[in-house]
Amino acid sequence: MTMEEGTLNSPSRCELTEEDYEAFQWDTREDCEVRQILDRVADKWSLLVIALLDRNTLRFTELKYKIDGISQRMLTTTLRHLERDGLVNRTVYPVVPPRVEYALTPLGMTLHQTIQSLVTWTEDHQSEIALARAQYDKRVTA
Repeated sequence: MTMEEGTLNSPSRCELTEEDYEAFQWDTREDCEVRQILDRVADKWSLLVIALLDRNTLRFTELKYKIDGISQRMLTTTLRHLERDGLVNRTVYPVVPPRVEYALTPLGMTLHQTIQSLVTWTEDHQSEIALARAQYDKRVTA
């Protein structure tokens, strides 16, 4: 099968049979789309954008105001990547000055649900993690 010009020669899925599976194997194969997607959706800026767009439609300036420390360039890049991945819709209104709004797509909403599960787990276990950190720090400094 021939590939179209400009198409990556990498597999679109990196599934393994149970016998072939090794923990973190996906992390060592840079041509794996699973790794690429995880790298995109798990970065701190994407997580914040997805969280803010849950049940909200926001303009660029509103997102920039609400995300402490993000530069205009990084927010633009993050939004473009999320839009390309089908997680965020960008709507441009033909007014002067132009008005652009961002919202989660149905796919983005499913990702938000998954992220919320991780946040809930973190909240449920934060005291255990704090204790483990304190014990570790005490051992390391001793």
